[in-house]
Amino acid sequence: MNILVTGGAGFIGSHFIRHLLEVEGDCKVFNLDNLSYAGDTLRLKDIEADKRYQFIKGDIRNIKEVEAVFSEKIDIVIHMAAESHVDNSIRDPFIFEEVNTRGTLNVISCARAHKVKRFIHISTDEVYGEIEKGKFIESSPLAPNSPYSASKAAADFYIRAYMRTYNFPAIIIRPCNNYGPWQYPEKLIPVAISSVLNNKPVPIYAQGLNSREWLYVSDCAAGIYLIMEKGIIGEAYNLGSGVEICNIDLAKEILDILGKPQDFIDFVTDRPGHDFRYCLDSSKVIQFGFKPKVEFKTGIKKTVEWYKSKMGWVQEKLKA
Repeated sequence: MNILVTGGAGFIGSHFIRHLLEVEGDCKVFNLDNLSYAGDTLRLKDIEADKRYQFIKGDIRNIKEVEAVFSEKIDIVIHMAAESHVDNSIRDPFIFEEVNTRGTLNVISCARAHKVKRFIHISTDEVYGEIEKGKFIESSPLAPNSPYSASKAAADFYIRAYMRTYNFPAIIIRPCNNYGPWQYPEKLIPVAISSVLNNKPVPIYAQGLNSREWLYVSDCAAGIYLIMEKGIIGEAYNLGSGVEICNIDLAKEILDILGKPQDFIDFVTDRPGHDFRYCLDSSKVIQFGFKPKVEFKTGIKKTVEWYKSKMGWVQEKLKA
């Protein structure tokens, strides 16, 4: 079985590839990544010698480069390649349309032409917009509020259209916020950890009351694999942890772990259009037996320890 992972040098992608090689003995994994600022082959350095793994540098915005990969007779595609930072999308929405929307269209067009058996698209809970109370289910309307989430919702709609129009064998997965080792230091948790380790206060938008659901990245990788194996073609699946934390409490948890006072926080001007709360109903994937293994307090401590040991990598990224 040949499996293509787009964006496999990214945070979630690299963890998924490692999980895939651990649980799938008889497979060949092709990792297509353009190594943008957030991509890094160091995340997979320990498996470079594995004959079941092959890295291919290529950009999903270039359909010829995508087409070339499918000469390998790909059976399954796990499409993760994306621009993902909301702040960046506010500064430059055009690259998010190019990568997340047009890039996805390139990949699904090639996958359809080469008759892949399954196409797993990794979307985001942000496509739903915000929810004041309760939880999003997979049939909740898509109401994106940032250029990032709009570009991801557009990709979801293209996949839906391909499923309906061409009988395209796709599944959509919408994970909640991920955290853990190797996350690029622009997202909230690594920003908070690296700030404290550099003896700087943790920057928090507004009053820090915005709430997110957090899933340890290895659990997300396992959930994606489970849906790849058991998911029904044509369906969407939420992938959450049930652990909902507001940003100020998250910052205080990290400060406690690192022995800093809880007022070591810098409240900054809020992000434009900032969604207040996300929360997912993950009942559909729970029915497959999905259950996160890493409890949040354990996961955040492991994450802090990892960043403490990898501050050289973090500092290099922050200089870039």
